[in-house]
Amino acid sequence: MGILGFYRKEELKLNQKEATHAFGNLTAPSTTGIAIIHGLDYEGLSEEEKDEAISHGILVSNLAYSIAKELKLSKKTCEELAEAGIVHDIGKLKLGEYLYGRELETLKIEEMKYIRLHPSLGAEILKEHRCHSKEVLTSIYHHHENFDGSGYPDNLSGKEIPYGARILRVCDVFAALVTERPYRSSFEIDTAIELMIDEVKNFDMEIFLAFLRFVHSKEFEPIRDYVIYVNDNTMTKPAV
Repeated sequence: MGILGFYRKEELKLNQKEATHAFGNLTAPSTTGIAIIHGLDYEGLSEEEKDEAISHGILVSNLAYSIAKELKLSKKTCEELAEAGIVHDIGKLKLGEYLYGRELETLKIEEMKYIRLHPSLGAEILKEHRCHSKEVLTSIYHHHENFDGSGYPDNLSGKEIPYGARILRVCDVFAALVTERPYRSSFEIDTAIELMIDEVKNFDMEIFLAFLRFVHSKEFEPIRDYVIYVNDNTMTKPAV
């Protein structure tokens, strides 16, 4: 069954409206990713978790597309990175099947054991849908590799890491820092950048400098507004 089989037409129209708001003219990649995420049906997976994954994905997707443009990559590559950004963490949504029903005292241990599986799980999920290119799948599979070789799943370093994955790495870290997490409040954008500079060994410097140029440009303002919107409407605000 094709991806459109997940949705009635009116539901797809709502997703298209959301995607249009988030991307301007860049609508197709986000619509596909949103449809895939909403169509997942794993034990223990809630609609709130799907919505949070989509919010995070939209932010990473916007950032990845914009940084790729800043790096003067081809239109095709920019759009592929936008697609990858939406669904880069889709593997985390399947992790609930491994953890669902476990005893609370062992949950943190299980989370740590399985969390490193999510890039490979994500690539497998998307491969089944046959909607994404090899470049998209490779970028997702390697988006937790660090430039110094300390990442996962394959401990690649430097230029061994696919270029798209290096872009997603920067975008994913920034998006996680500036949005609310269940265990902590969001960081201000300037603070997030300082934290990333402290760990700059994890990033490709060419990409990181392009990221900094974009964040300090006027083109960043819509993304800044989206971060505010996400934090104001998040379902995972940390306990006081």
